Amino acid sequence: MKPSLHTRILHADRLSGSEHDAVHKPLHVAATYAYPSAAALAAVFQGRQSGYVYSRQGNPTGGALEAKVTLMEGGVGTAVFATGMSAIASMMVALLKAGDHVVSSQFLFGNTSSLFHTLIGMGVQMSFVDATDAQAVRDATCANTRMVFVETIANPRTQVADLTAIGQWCADQGLLFVVDGTLTTPLLFQARSVQAGLVVHALTKGIGGHGNALGGSVTDTGLYDWRRFPNIAESYRHLDPKVWGLQQIRKKGLRDLGATLRAEDAHRIAVGAETLGLRVDRTCANALALAKWLEQQPQVGRVHYPGLKSHAQHERATALFGGRYGSLIGFELRPDVDCFAFLDALKLVILSSHLSDNRTLAIPVSHTIFYEMGAERRAQMGIAEGLIRLSVGIEDLDDLREDLGQALAQFPAG
Repeated sequence: MKPSLHTRILHADRLSGSEHDAVHKPLHVAATYAYPSAAALAAVFQGRQSGYVYSRQGNPTGGALEAKVTLMEGGVGTAVFATGMSAIASMMVALLKAGDHVVSSQFLFGNTSSLFHTLIGMGVQMSFVDATDAQAVRDATCANTRMVFVETIANPRTQVADLTAIGQWCADQGLLFVVDGTLTTPLLFQARSVQAGLVVHALTKGIGGHGNALGGSVTDTGLYDWRRFPNIAESYRHLDPKVWGLQQIRKKGLRDLGATLRAEDAHRIAVGAETLGLRVDRTCANALALAKWLEQQPQVGRVHYPGLKSHAQHERATALFGGRYGSLIGFELRPDVDCFAFLDALKLVILSSHLSDNRTLAIPVSHTIFYEMGAERRAQMGIAEGLIRLSVGIEDLDDLREDLGQALAQFPAG
């Protein structure tokens, strides 16, 4: 018998062994760890023996969460971080040098875009391309390209990258393919299926799900041959090549930058992950129904959701994600409808910047999370000034429709 992924996640702590047969791994809050001999301590420091030396580099509670995320992704190892952004930043800083080139989707979460432009100022070269077209990635690749970075579903306009073709190109060229799977979670999509070498998650979002803990992760799928990556430090090359990348991310990223996930937050995220399957089912069903309903409302000019036949990548999303399309909807009100007035009229939906929470959240994108990048770059990313991002929760669908409906009704139908 091989249980489903949802069942394995639910029982992971118990079946892997925990103190006193508890169904959850215990919470470890120690800052440091003792060893019976100097030789054992040295072996752990050198990576020849598993263990913990100082909680800035990881702790057993975080290790339990790492094992759970690795299970979800079908990977070979995971490192967890204080936030999703620190996971991306630590990974980039650990693996890249000045003069290296990265091909990135131009459809990026605003803070990721900001980080990448900071890296440009530090000498890393970046090409931002339309990742819905794999040819754009091919055309941007050059001799010093080290990495290709994309999101599964873009936030907030829901573009779906040509993941399969990009993954094949990276495999053929020996390039590291990094996929941010935050908006799909491993329950909708495992990036190893498109030959990704690393998978990034903001664990704060769907995997944790309850809006009560920050966290991020980088998972090594085991598919990338790290012997092809030129930036691995000599100090890690004595280890098995399969662990070179993650070891360098742990040391040069997690250890040196200090973006450690608190044990308390790791525990909350691990427990939250137990209901991921239920939450994904409910939020995807709610989002699809709301997206179809919003398309019919006269006050709405355009709806962006991969589950709609009107979406440019609908067929691709269906093939990749198995007929479920995530919980994020972007929709544009008619130009004469004031988005602030509409949002202020909502009574149940929460005005918040978070995503993939149990509760439904809404935010005016251009005026908040994408304000800093300016109108020109927003236009390049297809972000209209009146775009609203709706992160759909697990409320009863009728309640959500009623709330959105009464807010829209404040404005004339035509």
